[in-house]
Amino acid sequence: MALEEIVEHCQNLYDDLDFSSVIRWKNAASGRKVIGHMPVYVPRELIHAAGMLPVGILGGGDQLDVIHGDAYYQSYICRIPRSTIELAVTGRLDVLDGMLFPSTCDVIRNLSGMWQLKFQDKFVRYVDVPQDFDLDVGGAFYTRELQQLRDDLAELSGNEITDEALNASISLYNENRQAISELYAYRSAQPWQAPTPEVYLLMRAGMLLPVDEHTSLIHDYIAAAKAIKRPVRDNCRVVVNGLFCEQPPLGLLKSIEMAGCYIVDDDFMLVARWLLKDVPTNGDPLRNLSHAFINYSVETSCKYVPTREAKGKFLIDSVRNSHAEGVIFSSPSFCDPALLDRPMLQKALTAQGISYTAFKFAENSGQMQPIREQAGTFADSIKLWSAA
Repeated sequence: MALEEIVEHCQNLYDDLDFSSVIRWKNAASGRKVIGHMPVYVPRELIHAAGMLPVGILGGGDQLDVIHGDAYYQSYICRIPRSTIELAVTGRLDVLDGMLFPSTCDVIRNLSGMWQLKFQDKFVRYVDVPQDFDLDVGGAFYTRELQQLRDDLAELSGNEITDEALNASISLYNENRQAISELYAYRSAQPWQAPTPEVYLLMRAGMLLPVDEHTSLIHDYIAAAKAIKRPVRDNCRVVVNGLFCEQPPLGLLKSIEMAGCYIVDDDFMLVARWLLKDVPTNGDPLRNLSHAFINYSVETSCKYVPTREAKGKFLIDSVRNSHAEGVIFSSPSFCDPALLDRPMLQKALTAQGISYTAFKFAENSGQMQPIREQAGTFADSIKLWSAA
């Protein structure tokens, strides 16, 4: 498949707020079920092992007018819960048989409760995670949570989730994470060959496609990108931080790169990048998933960091490993986890002599010129400082 065809396919999936591809998958065989999930992280392996399709519900972006959703929430919170409610009450999420709400913040916890009241015919689960990272405490707690979710999904699907089926699903998601790691490494090495808007569209496609199809699509994209030569620009290299839940408008990513910045690492679509190593596919799969969460998952604002000294280390390592020259904090308006973490992260960057700038966005942001100007000024200042 040619590069243009892959990008167009991903763009069509991104633009389709009616979830047509998911409807086609569900109708292709009798008895199929679909489980939606919010961003950040849920153990999608359990959904897959039950024979169901996990589907990312990532808000309405800048394509959706929120009318009904504003009646459910106050104005001083982020926009993603309102647009998610809008998608549901307008029938666009009727294809879902259930919904998982990951442990992110109070707003998402409240959204799960609202969902239970509003859509009582749907399976709803708030996915709690450990705050104690001792394997005998937090690990045991999370294993029990996963067991309860496993039982609930098996009952909903009508399919027993055996250890063999779950280990097979873990293997498929390991392959997907490996492909994503290859994609991110390729972009970091040659960001002009894999522009972030394309990488983002490719990641979004993984929220709608079966996992094996998405893995193949990533490999096809990398092969197609390597087959052409794109111009190299004198852009500065940046890490973008703060986009882990409410997703950025595509125009925001385009504006940052058009302003003279190559994005070489980021924290969007963490649901597909949460675990940093392969999960073992032998032994107890629930224990393996739990220990993976405890021992080698990403650091982000909505995950507890056990020691204050560790705050910011993950971001600093990202800067160093990707050879970035600075950090752009781009957080959604009213995102408490991101905005409360930002001063601590900035302090850690300052101690390491790493430049940064910051602004806020909403998923329906339309006017990108101020963001482009700020990102451009940041890129120019880095070039001037490095030249000096």
